[in-house]
Amino acid sequence: MKKVTSVALVAVLSIGTLAGCSTGKTDQEQATPSSVTTAAKKAATKFSISYPTTTNTGYHTRVDINNDKWVKKLEELTNTDLTLRVTEVNKMGVLFASSDIPDVVGSLGTATDKAMSGSVEAGMFLPLDDLLKQNAPNLMKTVPKEAWDAVSYNGKIYGIPNWLENPSRRATFIRTDLLEKAGLQPPKTIDEFLNVLRKFKAMGVKYPYGARENLKYADTVLGAFDVLPYKEQFEVVNGQVVPKFFDVENMTKALNVIMIMFDEGLMAKEFATTTSTDWLKNIRSGDVGIWSSNLVSLNDFRTNIPNAVKDAKIDIITSPKGPDGKGGYLMYQPVIGAHYISKNVKPETAAEIVKYFDWMTSEEAFKFFTYGIEGDTYTVVDGKVKYKEPTNKEEQEEQDHRGTLHSSHESTVNRLKMQTDPNGPYILNAFDNILAKEGLSGIGFSPNLEADAKYPDAASPGSDAAPKIIMDHMIKMIYGKEPISDWPKVIEEYKTKGGNEIIKEATDRYNNKKGVLFLGKKQE
Repeated sequence: MKKVTSVALVAVLSIGTLAGCSTGKTDQEQATPSSVTTAAKKAATKFSISYPTTTNTGYHTRVDINNDKWVKKLEELTNTDLTLRVTEVNKMGVLFASSDIPDVVGSLGTATDKAMSGSVEAGMFLPLDDLLKQNAPNLMKTVPKEAWDAVSYNGKIYGIPNWLENPSRRATFIRTDLLEKAGLQPPKTIDEFLNVLRKFKAMGVKYPYGARENLKYADTVLGAFDVLPYKEQFEVVNGQVVPKFFDVENMTKALNVIMIMFDEGLMAKEFATTTSTDWLKNIRSGDVGIWSSNLVSLNDFRTNIPNAVKDAKIDIITSPKGPDGKGGYLMYQPVIGAHYISKNVKPETAAEIVKYFDWMTSEEAFKFFTYGIEGDTYTVVDGKVKYKEPTNKEEQEEQDHRGTLHSSHESTVNRLKMQTDPNGPYILNAFDNILAKEGLSGIGFSPNLEADAKYPDAASPGSDAAPKIIMDHMIKMIYGKEPISDWPKVIEEYKTKGGNEIIKEATDRYNNKKGVLFLGKKQE
């Protein structure tokens, strides 16, 4: 899901960071950077703004989003006159090719991400350093350096980010009811992990491990051996910046474990063609014992699986560790999205737009985007919020849309929403005490390496996707069509088909500190 990302996903993330909003202040006291209070005496700031989505369905397609109550209330709170658009990410290139871009453009990922189509490099947006320093004290204080770096180009800040302070978001899920019936403890090592899967298989579980195509959200073993073959999973070895799959010893061990899982029927024989839809269907139907997913999916699994299997219990466990004590999944980029101000916007309007985003960090903003409007979607009884939870798909989409409007804030998890969520304390504990202690660090680059475009089969197409050359050989080896001992030959093929140029550029960029991203724990 990584990147996975739709408006709904962004919304789930965005209604998630509301730590520490219970200050005891009144709403009036809580609200608001003084800039907005002052601005309320002025004419409303008028500007157009777009939000990114990966879907062409949902709330924004069935309502007039420029006249719904959420935008009207947002305008009232921020003294603005907004014109909203929702733009599919795969159509942003068309948007930039036109002469009609909004005053503020939202995108997923970094400033030089593929979706931005080179627009920042082409000078279509304003550098924001001075505007932010003068008008956004809360953002300047709150946004971490790595997030500013991810929305910068040539040393200048161009984007106002939605950022992550905890980049470890994926977790290992387990059917605890099956584990209890097996009389086993949660697996801590890969050997214990295989033992649990074998016991589940003997108990009749159809898919002890939830594998799927390209091993996406099915990379528990690769993580345990720290050989994730992804875009931001480079490391420094003997002075060169190389992909982690260059570690022949650990890659070979990981592939052997996955082949054992395949041969013994501990994962689906047809995993290489199992789509995300079928994979999720299998989990929800109770046919999977252990799987990987984003932690925020816990509510989904705890709601849907018991509908198929009475008394099913779903928990998060520490991911099984490999021989070096590592485990977990990829770290996410420090930003999940950002907004950029067109170079055609007048300076005085740009200043007010930056203030609008600064307001997003206020407690008033968190409360509005999380709970909505008092008397409509929530009430306060004895000092506690009573929130009207969505009861159907349409209401869920509406809630997600409201969260999507929260354009700039820390987005690891909506701690304010967790206060009214039955699973909230469990999810927060898992974030703070399990995920925060695992995950795989790595080196990436923004903008992308130029060699990636020249050699697409050798380049990772996304943050959680392996190069085609690498994944093709991995699948053949798991299916027994090629010997795993040939992995050194795979590396040599990768080198001759563009890998050498990718490594050279990555090493040069790293040594010259040009657009280097450190995901997770910074490497020394």
